[in-house]
Amino acid sequence: MDPKIEQLEKVSGKALLFGGVYSNLQALEALKKIAERENIASENCFCTGDIVGYCAQPEQTVQLFKSWGAKSIVGNVEIQLRENAADCGCDFNEGSRCDDFSQLWYPYAQSRLSENSLDFLKTLPNNLHFEYAKKKVTIVHGSYFNVSEFIFKSTDWSLKQPNFDVTKSDVIIGGHCGLPFYHEHKGKLWLNPGVIGMPANDGNPAVWYAILDDANNQFNYTYQSLDYNYQLTSKLMQNGLLPKEYAKTIVTGIWDNTEILPTIEENQQGHPIEF
Repeated sequence: MDPKIEQLEKVSGKALLFGGVYSNLQALEALKKIAERENIASENCFCTGDIVGYCAQPEQTVQLFKSWGAKSIVGNVEIQLRENAADCGCDFNEGSRCDDFSQLWYPYAQSRLSENSLDFLKTLPNNLHFEYAKKKVTIVHGSYFNVSEFIFKSTDWSLKQPNFDVTKSDVIIGGHCGLPFYHEHKGKLWLNPGVIGMPANDGNPAVWYAILDDANNQFNYTYQSLDYNYQLTSKLMQNGLLPKEYAKTIVTGIWDNTEILPTIEENQQGHPIEF
């Protein structure tokens, strides 16, 4: 078995998919309540990585995630933190606004995580693989080949297909890019549930996640928006140590810049997302 993949038992019943918690404790608390309301067991809750990120409560967020018992793979942020690296490993262009902002939020997070939290991050696998409704599923962060690769809906299928080939998967669940989407092609499905730590550049402070349902032994998925106490999240970020632009994004739902986005996604800024 490829050592990069942790093989799980067959998963059945409802499953919760989400990514990019980004140290947003209020969003994680709200999502946990959704899982409890939907009777989704913690072992059926899957995160695509980057539990830690832009917001103000990295330690509290990791500890809540740990106590909840949800499953996660590593994002680039977890890899960098547990290796005590000097930067977030997001693959931002040097000198870009995202790169400049990362020089604020990454050392902030680094300075506030306990050894206990870092030890927890070291337990997270690179990828998860399981069967769901007769489909072989692999969870990646960016891509199987590069944790920091930005894969969007508009990304050409020729760049997605090798992920299915090497993992022998029917479904890839991805993260990292910050936008929810699905892309089906010749019986294969790339599904990104979105992130809960930051809005999806759609002009709405609500964030995104997805729910799987195997009713009638079919692979069903639905996207849901999550309302949470974003005013508190934004207020906590206005501490003089984190980018004030990100605190604004939490409220407005609009990204400060679109440096990472392909033209198609860039042109969708401020447009409501519908599934």
